[in-house]
Amino acid sequence: MIPTDLTLDLLSPAKINLVLAVTARRPDGYHELATLMACIDLYDRIELRFTGDDIRLTCHAAGIPEDETNLAFKAARGFQAAYRADRGASPFEGVAITLHKTIPAGAGLGGGSSNAATVLKALNQHVPKPLAADRLAALALQIGADVPFFLYGKPALATGVGERLRPWPQLRPFPVVVVFPGRGLATGEIYRALNLRLTNCEKKLKGFLLKRGVFDAAAHLCNDLEAVAVRRCPDIALIKRELKRLGALGALMSGSGSSVFGLFASADEARKARQRLVAHAEWHVFQARIMA
Repeated sequence: MIPTDLTLDLLSPAKINLVLAVTARRPDGYHELATLMACIDLYDRIELRFTGDDIRLTCHAAGIPEDETNLAFKAARGFQAAYRADRGASPFEGVAITLHKTIPAGAGLGGGSSNAATVLKALNQHVPKPLAADRLAALALQIGADVPFFLYGKPALATGVGERLRPWPQLRPFPVVVVFPGRGLATGEIYRALNLRLTNCEKKLKGFLLKRGVFDAAAHLCNDLEAVAVRRCPDIALIKRELKRLGALGALMSGSGSSVFGLFASADEARKARQRLVAHAEWHVFQARIMA
């Protein structure tokens, strides 16, 4: 059992999708994807205090649930149940989870999934008999499609619903500027509105793979969900134009939106772009780097 006097202070990174090809709609409502993902050094902070006799979650950011619908809460509850089933004992008596949010919600940056994976990893690292990697990955997938990627934590080509991961170590650690336009988008709504006959990123992804995965920011960035999202949030297109005008090698919406990122040749160029973009008071602008 994890000691009751233990407190853990954890960092939970965001991600960006450099390619997101939607290849099919499944009978269960999910979509088949092929997506190149990478974490960036933009973080939420999570504090775990092992105290009490139940799971409690606190987050003061607007719109973030503090109950069992929160993915970090689900991760703690799911780990507790899986560990009890596999090991015959509870891994902890109670845990108080405090989320300090920096990653915007509804932004396509995977904040909630990252929070869940961070909790799973931390719990598994501090129990006497950790769960096997495949058991933890299966538990992660039950919580959310992006959670297995965050467990892995390195650039990867994800297929299926996102659970099949192929390492992608040749990706450069590009400097990144991320812009959140100030309002999020609902993932389910974006996918439901997608017309699969109009998607084209799968062809671009195949061309990228034929070049042995050498990523060209100007040529290979592609997101099949972007056109749908732009109709709901026109600022996405405006932010893309601004990032390119300010020197980005390429710019793209991440995930199902609404955040847009630009990849830059140097941290100095990214910093200068960020300084210009913060003039838009309604936009939230972050500078980061791909964690390669």
